[in-house]
Amino acid sequence: MSPRLTLHVPEPSVRPGGRPDFSHVVVPKAGEVARPPIDVAPGDIRDFAYTMIRVLDDKGEAVGDWAGGLNAEQLRNGLRDMMLTRAFDARMLLSQRQGKTSFYITSLGEEAIACAHRMSLRPGDMCFPTYRQQGLLIAHGWPLVDMMCEIFSNEKDRLRGRQLAGLYSAKQAGFFTVSGNLGTQYPQAVGWAMASAIMGDAKIASGWIGEGSTAETDFHSALVFASVYRPPVILNVVNNQWAISSYQGMAGGESAKFAARAHGYGIASLRADGNDYLAVYAVSKWAVERARANLGPTLVEWVTYRAGAHSTSDDPSKYRPKDEWAAWPLGDPIQRLKTHLIRIGAWSEERMKQMQAEVESEVLEAAKEAESHGTLHDGPRPSAATIFEDVYKEMPRHLREQRQQLGV
Repeated sequence: MSPRLTLHVPEPSVRPGGRPDFSHVVVPKAGEVARPPIDVAPGDIRDFAYTMIRVLDDKGEAVGDWAGGLNAEQLRNGLRDMMLTRAFDARMLLSQRQGKTSFYITSLGEEAIACAHRMSLRPGDMCFPTYRQQGLLIAHGWPLVDMMCEIFSNEKDRLRGRQLAGLYSAKQAGFFTVSGNLGTQYPQAVGWAMASAIMGDAKIASGWIGEGSTAETDFHSALVFASVYRPPVILNVVNNQWAISSYQGMAGGESAKFAARAHGYGIASLRADGNDYLAVYAVSKWAVERARANLGPTLVEWVTYRAGAHSTSDDPSKYRPKDEWAAWPLGDPIQRLKTHLIRIGAWSEERMKQMQAEVESEVLEAAKEAESHGTLHDGPRPSAATIFEDVYKEMPRHLREQRQQLGV
């Protein structure tokens, strides 16, 4: 008699109340992965999708071929960018709890990925981010007040209240409009990069997706076009272990590394420590140089951990242990970079405290200014008439009639 057929339903190794278990996360020694030339054939670095590129060791020392790309001043700036991003998130989370905005998504524990990646890009390059890459804007130097006004949907919101809080759009900063449906950013990034190549430009695209959204058809459609036309695009997969309440195994993480999905398309792929600022910068720079040299796309899986809730509408204690982040083997990106800077004599605990006070003060002042222009439930907001604007170059007759009927 044939055995009864069954299905495999992935389950995380531990649930609420249990002891955190990351035994499945294999962490190679820092510096043990070699840095290949940018013109390497994708098939020659297949193993890079199964290991993890790391620069900082447990003592905060930068080791290996991928080290040495940034000087002390650049690293201090990177530390500040991450601290500012975290302080910004904390303030906006508090604002949501106070009813000043409807919704917010933090990037707690993932700050290194966006902040370090931004440093590898040039003006004119275009990022197609998810809602957890606010660090791209902050590291670019985009005004915090502008970001907050969008979150509050007030009279100074450049998007005029048309986007969910935190779904920014800033063309001048190389930050394409965020879509709540994450998979859509990939085909758009590939298409934008194709257009850049068609025009003979030198600008590249950087697309972003969470590991959960790699299960969407948009992901595979983008990889087909990237494989065929080889446009100058970086395809970032942020594997933060959890897609809302579904752990990464539900998207196929148990079967293969997410970076390995590029193999079937003949696309170069790497897997890197997303909590190592130096590694993120070095790998991003490698992929950027490859794209700009007309060597085609690169897919990078950033291994990290979503330390906070998926959003302000989520309670992670329902599906994972409360202390799981403390057990995450790759640590806290801010603490790791701080340790490195202290080790090379470029930082101190006292300067760390001073900078913490500075970024918190900067965020607080920005929040006060943004709130002076109104919040979601208090103060001025965009006129209802604006719903008819910025859609057509010239407003068609039926919209003019509708606006007149509304009397706005």
